[in-house]
Amino acid sequence: MSRRYALYCLPAPGSRLEAFGRSVLGTDPVSGAAVPHPEGLSDLAAVTAGARIYGFHATLKAPLRLAAGTTEADLVAATRDLAAAHLPVAVGPLRVAALGPFLALVPEAPPPELGLFAAECVAALDPFRAPLTEAERAKRRPERLDPRGRALLARWGYPYVFEAFRFHMTLTDALPEAEREAWHRRLSEAYAAAGPEPLVIDAVCLLTQDGSGPFRLLARLPFGEPRG
Repeated sequence: MSRRYALYCLPAPGSRLEAFGRSVLGTDPVSGAAVPHPEGLSDLAAVTAGARIYGFHATLKAPLRLAAGTTEADLVAATRDLAAAHLPVAVGPLRVAALGPFLALVPEAPPPELGLFAAECVAALDPFRAPLTEAERAKRRPERLDPRGRALLARWGYPYVFEAFRFHMTLTDALPEAEREAWHRRLSEAYAAAGPEPLVIDAVCLLTQDGSGPFRLLARLPFGEPRG
């Protein structure tokens, strides 16, 4: 069974943002336990099936298979060193927004250091990434990308990096256009009711996926903590 790894930003454990995200997707990415949807939003189950596989997160390094000659322990150690070299990133308040056909939480005013940190994550962990298979490349729909997107996909295994990066925490699968406005309103109201704090990133998280199963937390690596 093939195993993939991804570097994500997850909400702080016990935060209101974590509780909101888990309830929207209906699952806990750490334990895998089912979580009730917010009151009045039980129909979320029908529009979050794909998002549940990945869990409530923001991508910093897209899912990858390990390159030949590298190990999980090597990846964890490199990620720990990456995190140890950083101070927290104050992302600020989030809002519900449409990104193409799906809805996500995005920063109201993303700070420059957020994109810089994401770019560093992409580059620092790329030595651990096995080349894309033809099936993996086809899944990214290169025919729909512009020339720069195809170049990023070819070099980094993912087209939405560097200048194409946009921090987002996915809330739904792709929605029919006729349903997006209603879902945007309902999720915006639920998010406001949750009363989440402004987001501060003070750790990165490595997650694993076996086969086509859900991603599960492997390690949460706080910023500023050198390897012991």
